[in-house]
Amino acid sequence: QVQLAESGGQLVQAGGSLRLSCAASGLSLSTCVMGWFRQAPGKERESVAAISRSGASTFYVDSVKGRFAISRDNAKNTVYLQMNSLKPEDTALYYCAAKRSYDYSNTEARPGEYDYWGQGTQVTVSS
Repeated sequence: QVQLAESGGQLVQAGGSLRLSCAASGLSLSTCVMGWFRQAPGKERESVAAISRSGASTFYVDSVKGRFAISRDNAKNTVYLQMNSLKPEDTALYYCAAKRSYDYSNTEARPGEYDYWGQGTQVTVSS
């Protein structure tokens, strides 16, 4: 059974930093494109960042460029999202997702293309 477990979300003041982790079991993340998504109350789920199987290609939504960084450690079967200079508008439930892929270089921003999802970790940024 495949499980993705996010951790690291918490309440933080604006301008602060957090690192989210996504650990997988039952699935080798080296075979997957990985993505981070978020959903705020009353809003649709949006793609935040994605990383290719090789780690060489990344995608970021414009609102987080220069502040967030996605990375992966295939040896630990874990993906990370480093979030700096956090803003109140970053408040949301953050999900990681995995997409099985034969392609080493592409990323994926469309949530419908992902095969597995975690339960989410709450990030709250106070002003």
